Amino acid sequence: MSGGLQIRDLTVTFGSERDPKPVVRGIDLDLEPGRITGLAGESGSGKSMTGLAMCGLLPGGARTGGRIEFDGRNLLELDERALTKYRGNRIAMVFQDPTASLHPMLSIGRQLTDHLRVHAGIDKRSARERAIRTLELVRVPDPETAIKKYPHQFSGGQLQRISIAMAIICEPEILIADEPTTALDVTVQAGVLRLLKQLCDDLGLAVMLVTHDLGVMSSLADRISVMREGVILEEGPRFDVLRRPREAYTRGLIEALPNHLPFLDEDGQPIAGSEAAR
Repeated sequence: MSGGLQIRDLTVTFGSERDPKPVVRGIDLDLEPGRITGLAGESGSGKSMTGLAMCGLLPGGARTGGRIEFDGRNLLELDERALTKYRGNRIAMVFQDPTASLHPMLSIGRQLTDHLRVHAGIDKRSARERAIRTLELVRVPDPETAIKKYPHQFSGGQLQRISIAMAIICEPEILIADEPTTALDVTVQAGVLRLLKQLCDDLGLAVMLVTHDLGVMSSLADRISVMREGVILEEGPRFDVLRRPREAYTRGLIEALPNHLPFLDEDGQPIAGSEAAR
């Protein structure tokens, strides 16, 4: 696959070799440019560990196996120095808590430009101009003023948009969004999800959306993989998975959705009879 990322037989294990504790058990995933791949499952299913493995950010003591193929290389075989050329530059991650990627004592502009200058090697003025353009792209109001402010001066939704700006400012090819809307209220969630979809379409990003919420998947993902206890139970186009789930576990996740939240079609409109199908 050209311009995307392939995961083959990925394993992530903690504990000793005598007493291994596998959290990801040989999964396969494809991330394609301009498409959103949803990875769904409850807490502890291994979905977040999959995203961290792609960025080389697994906790200490983790052991990996299999392959994460990107740009003709297996990322699992790279040392820290080699990984740094990819992480934050060509492969980026957005976390559930936007403050995880933002320093509270540095201005937004300083953080965006420092990140850009490290990875892209451009001068300070050019970095500032791109920071402003990127904040405009993610729809942060008045970006020329915003770059002078500090994280505590923004709402949660604005902070998540800024963290997305931080992730995309180096123009990555792969974007991993790990529960990016969980900490936000419903109306703010919708705006962030629309933004992710727009960035995927406009920039040709290959996006992996990690979430426990299949309602989020219904409005966003092109394909969905459902994960449980480190294994992908089923995967396919979103409507096949959501409307004709094969696994009882998937049906349980769908039935747990609020009754007022309908599945959406390709145009963002509710699917007729979707509530009754639950």
